[in-house]
Amino acid sequence: MDLSGSTVLITGGTSGIGRATAELFAEQGSAVAFTGRDADRGTGLAELIRAGGRDALFIPADVRAAADCTRSVEDTLAAFGRIDVLVNNAGTYVPNDALGCSEEEWDAQVDTSLKGTFLMSRAVLPHMIERGSGAIVNNASGWGLVGGAEAVAYCAAKGGVVLLTKAMAIDHGPQGIRVNAVCPGDTETPMEVADAKRKGWTWERYVEWASDRPLGRMGAPEEVAKAILFLASEGSSFITGAALPVDGGGIAG
Repeated sequence: MDLSGSTVLITGGTSGIGRATAELFAEQGSAVAFTGRDADRGTGLAELIRAGGRDALFIPADVRAAADCTRSVEDTLAAFGRIDVLVNNAGTYVPNDALGCSEEEWDAQVDTSLKGTFLMSRAVLPHMIERGSGAIVNNASGWGLVGGAEAVAYCAAKGGVVLLTKAMAIDHGPQGIRVNAVCPGDTETPMEVADAKRKGWTWERYVEWASDRPLGRMGAPEEVAKAILFLASEGSSFITGAALPVDGGGIAG
């Protein structure tokens, strides 16, 4: 799965799964561009990757804004000359059911995960089409394949990402572009830490609750990053339109 000489653009790359993905792609030889809204974390990660001898570019951007998505692609091309892989990772989670979910909560989750994936893909596709190759990997969720309690907007957003993935795979496969999704289960990220605090639970209690799956534990961001790397690499050259659970068997039964 060597990606030496390639360029990857990752959204939401300053923490959690996005950060682990940026670090892994850099280790595998990619130039890494990544977006985020936290300038301190973004510049710090870029400096860390460059200190390891790899090229990195942090782009302050909000994927809910079409202009920011276009600028992210333009800045990446200006810096590295190509984009081989797009990882649509940015997302947010606010638990609520249909009665309690506010319009603001709905918009934040659907616009970040679903609209952001669409906008960024739309911005990068012309470049990939011109080159006749490319890989897009979208971060969906196990709850994009099955429903979850008190997660109405999150499930809608991530379910939309799964079908957007399949639709783009059909449209752009003839142009040499593969489009796939990963569907993580509970993973040790800041999003999960925030959820534990919202529930009023200790982290130990949260981990025990989230470990109720065949492998008996939560996932690590690095494990999801490895699945993303696989779907972006030539190791998955005949895979497109797939939604790959990376959840320790959480939705197997």
